[in-house]
Amino acid sequence: MLVWAGPAGAAEAVDPASLGLLWGLPFAGLLLSIALMPLLAGHIWHHHYGKIAAGWALLLMLPFAAAFGLAPMAAEIWHVLLQEYIPFIALLLALYTTGGGVLLKGTLVGTPATNTALLAVGTLAASVMGTTGASMVLIRPLIRANAFRRRKTHSFVFFIFLVSNIGGSLTPLGDPPLYLGFLKGVSFFWTTTHMFSEFLFCAVLLLGLYWLLDSWLWAREQPRAPVVAARQPLAIEGWPNLALIACIVAVVLAQGFWQPGEVAVFGDRIGAERLLAILAFLGITVVSMRVTPPRLREANGFAWGAMAEVAKLFAAIFICMAPVLAILKAGPAGAAAGLVGLTSTAAGEPIPWVYFWLTGGLSSFLDNAPTYLVFFNLASGDAVALMGQGALTLAAVSCGAVFMGANSYIGNAPNFMVKAIVEEQGVRMPSFFGYCVWALAILVPLFVLVTLVFFR
Repeated sequence: MLVWAGPAGAAEAVDPASLGLLWGLPFAGLLLSIALMPLLAGHIWHHHYGKIAAGWALLLMLPFAAAFGLAPMAAEIWHVLLQEYIPFIALLLALYTTGGGVLLKGTLVGTPATNTALLAVGTLAASVMGTTGASMVLIRPLIRANAFRRRKTHSFVFFIFLVSNIGGSLTPLGDPPLYLGFLKGVSFFWTTTHMFSEFLFCAVLLLGLYWLLDSWLWAREQPRAPVVAARQPLAIEGWPNLALIACIVAVVLAQGFWQPGEVAVFGDRIGAERLLAILAFLGITVVSMRVTPPRLREANGFAWGAMAEVAKLFAAIFICMAPVLAILKAGPAGAAAGLVGLTSTAAGEPIPWVYFWLTGGLSSFLDNAPTYLVFFNLASGDAVALMGQGALTLAAVSCGAVFMGANSYIGNAPNFMVKAIVEEQGVRMPSFFGYCVWALAILVPLFVLVTLVFFR
């Protein structure tokens, strides 16, 4: 593929306006496999999910090569891998490794008050160290604190809602969509000032609802807390990994300020700062493995299975969703013109609540970062204008991408990672559709309220 993805392939880029909706079928098939196969053929899925995901990717790549040529196919796939997947997986690997090297010690008993406090801390931390970083650091303490409880799945579902998604609303460091906006010219603290009310509204309601639910389940279960000889004070072990997480945040932030130009890699061009960031993330991963004592990772329940699952499935997801995103990027000229047309009035004025729901609805199943970029550009793509007169529209796009990434396991990378880590520790999580039912019951009514209060 790399041999074919040269200048010739790049020169023959496929026009997104020429793509029909049928090119989205492999992506739909992959989603249905992720949703149904663990329920209908769990043994086959858990042993062969990588092969099944690769099969759906091939069902896109082979017809694409037949329709447009081998060189354009190779160029398109390499573009997706270089621009989207490799930077994504390198960052995720670094955060997964460093987060797994931070151990919160001490006596943590999963009472409603303790669990709510952990979720609140994670929600606030997510805007500083990113939703992935906060999720990787705090999910294991939450698992250990609730190990003695029978009813605990709801805690991990709300963890995904709050820490893995809504918590990343306040800075470009919080979630990839906001970081893309920062790279496009949105000022660093714009999201802090313009999304704080929406963030606080969602966080307070979800934390309050969680406390009520957990208190009710605690009373029904009447769990017997583990007996400890003496309560140990809370302490953090693995400080070098916290320093490495700070380095990751610094590398992410530096890409917005230092952009020396592009370099060609097998016929496609990528910013030199992004290439160096990938190398930095890999270097940080190696350093983390060397400086972290094996006993600490063992105490944390650290294993590579969750990372391998995310890496394999998201490779296929990024490839299969590429034509769907291309169709959206084509705007009024593409096969999704009817959908795109809903975003504006007859006079051409943007409709913020439509931007909120379209960006959010698609972010629930597509990667929320490129989905944000599609609607950011559709709303004009001019950061200065959007921060001023178009502030409500930009807030709607930003909230939709960040908040509604929580609607499914694949809406945001940490969602699936948290699911995999929890299941790796022997705790059963809802199925794909089961989780979506949680989202429909809790998040969708919340987002209706957000629409009525902020975007009507």
